[in-house]
Amino acid sequence: MTNQGTTIKIIVFGGGGRVGRAVVAEARARGRGHEVTAAGRADGDVTSAADVERLAAGHDAAVAAVYDTGAVPGAFFPAAARALAAGLGGAGVGRLVSVGLASVLPTGSGEPLMDTPGYPQEWREFYVGHGAGTEALRAAAPAGLDWAVLSPSGDFTTEAAEAGTAAEAEAGTTTAAGAEAGTATGAEAGTATGTATAAGRGYAFAPANADARIRHADFARAVLDELLAPTVHRTHAGVTGA
Repeated sequence: MTNQGTTIKIIVFGGGGRVGRAVVAEARARGRGHEVTAAGRADGDVTSAADVERLAAGHDAAVAAVYDTGAVPGAFFPAAARALAAGLGGAGVGRLVSVGLASVLPTGSGEPLMDTPGYPQEWREFYVGHGAGTEALRAAAPAGLDWAVLSPSGDFTTEAAEAGTAAEAEAGTTTAAGAEAGTATGAEAGTATGTATAAGRGYAFAPANADARIRHADFARAVLDELLAPTVHRTHAGVTGA
């Protein structure tokens, strides 16, 4: 599904969370008038295929950035995956990008990050639940639903680090505005048109690495790029800052 040149309707399940908000903001900033619906718990139950289908009706693509702090991870994530597969399939949605977890992503050696020496184990139930959700999606997704799971290769940067980066970028933009007026690099043009590859987009695909970090805004850009011009199909991929 390549929709870089057309307006599409996108629904973001979990649109009120940190990642969901970043994805909604990125979609609305693309400049092509994409219609974005942010769906939260008050709108419906993401573990209910009927609710997912009702909310997704009329949309072309979906993002899932969901978690229920009161639920058992091993039950919640597979249930949500099955409901998304059935509900989006019923609504005729053709593309899903689900936000995953680095802990279950393979490292360069092929070993899941959660099984590497020294990796924190106190949240292993959460890690395993996330992985079970991906496997449930793999098993349940209909042929007409092209899906991908994206996660940071390691983790997100802290809010303080992101705030500092944003301030530096704003200062740099102001300082260089006069010199750069009337010019645009390929990366800048790609940001405006939505046609750039990952190069110059603030992220790169990479295997799991506990030390890797990515800003929420750059991760959201990766999610939207994969939603509009997919390169990852029916698998889990990691992205890191670049």
